[in-house]
Amino acid sequence: MLNQPQIKPWIVQKYGGTSIGKLLPQIIDETIPHALQSARVAVVCSARSGTTKTNGTTSLLISAIRAATASKTNTRELDRIIDALEAEHLQAACLALRNGCASTECARLLSELQAHMQRDCDGVRQVLHAAWSAGEMSVQTQDRVLATGEKLACRVVAAALKSNGIKAEVVPLDNLVLESEDDRRGGSYSPSSVVRAIRKRMLDFPDRVPVLTGFFGPLPGGLVHSVGRGYSDLCAALCAVALNASELQIWKEVDGLFTADPSKIPSARLLPTVTSEELAELTYYGSEVVHPQVVEHLREAGIPLRLKNVKKSAGTGTIVFPSSESPPLLPATPPDSAAGFSEDAISSPPVEMKTPNAVFMAMNGYHGSNQSRRTPTAVTSKDGISIIVIRATSAANPHIFLAQISEALSHRGMEVDLISSSMQSLSLAVSSKSSAAAIGLFERDLAASQLGQLGVATLRKHMSIVSVVGHRMRNMVGTAAEIFNALARAQVNICLISQGASETNISFVVKAQDALLALQVMHTNVLQIPLHSEKEAGMIKGPWLY
Repeated sequence: MLNQPQIKPWIVQKYGGTSIGKLLPQIIDETIPHALQSARVAVVCSARSGTTKTNGTTSLLISAIRAATASKTNTRELDRIIDALEAEHLQAACLALRNGCASTECARLLSELQAHMQRDCDGVRQVLHAAWSAGEMSVQTQDRVLATGEKLACRVVAAALKSNGIKAEVVPLDNLVLESEDDRRGGSYSPSSVVRAIRKRMLDFPDRVPVLTGFFGPLPGGLVHSVGRGYSDLCAALCAVALNASELQIWKEVDGLFTADPSKIPSARLLPTVTSEELAELTYYGSEVVHPQVVEHLREAGIPLRLKNVKKSAGTGTIVFPSSESPPLLPATPPDSAAGFSEDAISSPPVEMKTPNAVFMAMNGYHGSNQSRRTPTAVTSKDGISIIVIRATSAANPHIFLAQISEALSHRGMEVDLISSSMQSLSLAVSSKSSAAAIGLFERDLAASQLGQLGVATLRKHMSIVSVVGHRMRNMVGTAAEIFNALARAQVNICLISQGASETNISFVVKAQDALLALQVMHTNVLQIPLHSEKEAGMIKGPWLY
């Protein structure tokens, strides 16, 4: 029997705009070539960042949208912005290509790249001119304009890889939702149909590194509005599911996840691993490392996530193993296979490292089959919180009271982070994403005839949520007592408590001015990680040694 060639597993690498803007040579020369030694690599790119935030691609495209919808005299300003965008990306490409190829090859690649970029910029220019003529622009059109940033970034990365002798191809996903039959019929975004469409698209690039845009298609309400600015993280997760990848890697400018924000708590420690449940809570309550939906899709597909630092590619980063036995997002054999669709052409072989190693988890504080911990894992905070307290009238039916309050919140599009309730009152922690105008309108709803009969609302601003996160923390006897005793000793007043909805998280709301102190107290007394000053004090030599 002839030996069958070993198929390498897929790894999906997602790079943010800052990494592509400032650290592209390291990505092209070290990170991707190193990964290609043991795996096939798919690269997902965000829009490239500039030297300053105002010079970033997304900021420039937003300015162009404003110029197209605000200027009534001419299109001079939007044309200037698009010209600047094209010139800036071409300059970045020149620098990237100059590092890696002979002059003749560089000239060919640069000429080809310039033609593609000119086409992309002319296309977005036409869209903006049409919007200027009409005097308005739909949300979907605005999304398409912003998607140009990812396409340009992908062109620069692919050209730089080619200049380094690596076969690469730009794979635009900007029409992926529209190409999906399920989404065309339903007019909405279906993760499973997007996964199938990505998998089918990958058949065209069996021997090249696909460089994919993080934007994967306009939605009825707009991709940015429906999914959020972290949609490129979500796109990378869907690509990992489509390829049955052995790992999704998200590369940033930090080493990984820490026990707390190192900029606030200098003694914070790097976490070698966390569970997917812990990552979901940390992401939602302030860490903002990845898009919240990333965790859900990877957990369902059984794919690990690794967070790594572009500046320290040799570092291990933080790995998040899937800790749920939920059914996969797609069946093992795609429904298209009968029509000549060969999954073997692209999908990874089985990889043992998809499941966590018990010894590795135990070494990092997770014990037994349930991965129970003896102390919490991390602490985080979320600022810009307001508390709305609604006191029901004595005549209000509790069930009607809760139902109509929920309807009023939904009507105003308000995002509620925490809820604490009793039979006659309701306390809501509302994030800053819910504008002050929305909160004001909600208060007016309560004063209106129908809701006014239910209760009276009071508003407290300038608050923060502090969350203590640990896997199966509900089973940690005495943790809640430690939290509240430590806060009491530090004289930090708690305005709202939420415990029980998640066995992974205990959250409480404090005044914004007390949030840093609360973080320090939790980190030192509950996570049991001393401050730097305490470490130094413990090392001071006694007078008997002098």
